[in-house]
Amino acid sequence: MRLVRFRSFEKPMTPRHRHLLDHIRQHGDTSVDELARLLGVTTQTIRRDIRELEDARLLARYHGGVGIPSTVQNIDYDQRREMDSEAKCRIAQLAAARVENGRSLIINIGTTSEEVAKALRQHRGLRVITNNLNVATILSNNDDTEIIIAGGLVRNRDRGVIGEATIDFMRQFKVDIGIIGVSGIEHDGTLLDYDYREVRVTQAIMEQSREVWLVADHTKFGRHAMVRLGSVAQIDKFFTDLPLPPEAAEAFDKAGVEVIVASQPAT
Repeated sequence: MRLVRFRSFEKPMTPRHRHLLDHIRQHGDTSVDELARLLGVTTQTIRRDIRELEDARLLARYHGGVGIPSTVQNIDYDQRREMDSEAKCRIAQLAAARVENGRSLIINIGTTSEEVAKALRQHRGLRVITNNLNVATILSNNDDTEIIIAGGLVRNRDRGVIGEATIDFMRQFKVDIGIIGVSGIEHDGTLLDYDYREVRVTQAIMEQSREVWLVADHTKFGRHAMVRLGSVAQIDKFFTDLPLPPEAAEAFDKAGVEVIVASQPAT
């Protein structure tokens, strides 16, 4: 089997790139001509944008158009860290501001979850359980935070810990707040991810948390991943960066989820 390597996005994502991606996530496969009309540029410009986004594995070209890439393989972890990093930081700061000192938490795998850990570094008296070695490293410099790391298989690409031993470990605890990220959110409120082993750990985290807080930016809506994690009915609070799409807003409202939007800072 041939190993295919994808290069990362080599320059900052432009507003046009973001608009293009948001349109395809919301409307599905789209022709080059339609994207050119939508964005008011030439088809040559759109094709260049598509090549760059395809190289970064954010889009896939199909016969006659472009669409969302594979539902079975996530974007490279280092690349995800750079994507919408400012929005993730705002989300994390908003979530951390809601965490009182002296609380017990479980924080799972994910780039936004790691941003939450960064925003918690000045908190006092926390007890944090995690299956994310990056989260443990981030919080380890705070002498007033106790960190408990789950055992299991370390996934090299993102330093996440997964597997049956991880699930058994999580089931020993009952914490105040479980902070989780996901790879995709369907407009009907279904939560999705790529790795069934990671999904099973996250499900255990949700079961062992008195409150479940979901942290995810707007790009997760309409993003298709293969494994069903659960539904928004299992979430208590949702921290995001933009108002929800109307259909998704209805699903969150019906489930009674408190939605907290980290607004763009004033300029």
